[in-house]
Amino acid sequence: MLLEKIISISGKPGLYKLVSQLKNGFIIEDVTTKKKVSIGNSSQVSLLDNIAMFTFDKEVPLFEVFENIAKNHDYKETISHKSTDEELREFMGASLPNYDTERVYYSDIKKLAQWYNILHKAGYITPESFVKAEPETIEGESAEGDITADKAAPKKAAPKADKPATPKVKASTGAKAATKSTHRKMG
Repeated sequence: MLLEKIISISGKPGLYKLVSQLKNGFIIEDVTTKKKVSIGNSSQVSLLDNIAMFTFDKEVPLFEVFENIAKNHDYKETISHKSTDEELREFMGASLPNYDTERVYYSDIKKLAQWYNILHKAGYITPESFVKAEPETIEGESAEGDITADKAAPKKAAPKADKPATPKVKASTGAKAATKSTHRKMG
């Protein structure tokens, strides 16, 4: 999934991609300008992957809502976050029909539209963006975990080397608080 390492930083406009983790912070890249900067551990970071929106039945992950928006708008840009309250309400009803109208605020809907449009402009909203990665299997092992006859086959290490490790957010109090409070931010 292309959207796994996208973050929002409290107090900073826009969305960012986690590039790598430093001893005392993170290197991030603005998704629209591709400009890389570093931020300290005290920054309040929210992984979009950890954010969900309330419905009357359950909490729906933000990326599922993005996928609904993308399908409803044929993977094109959606309404502006500066649209009227009525337009935003219609947009939200079409994107997540059973959303909890008391716990999902207009500010959440505006942020949803804004973030979707930022990701679309940056090229992250495509049909391939929402395909979940298959679990990796180790070459040379069967489904039961037994070693097969081809024991000399080399293990594939290259795919893991291509992907930077997911930064751990536990290093700072601000990051912990942001992770725990993500459900409050989006409704």
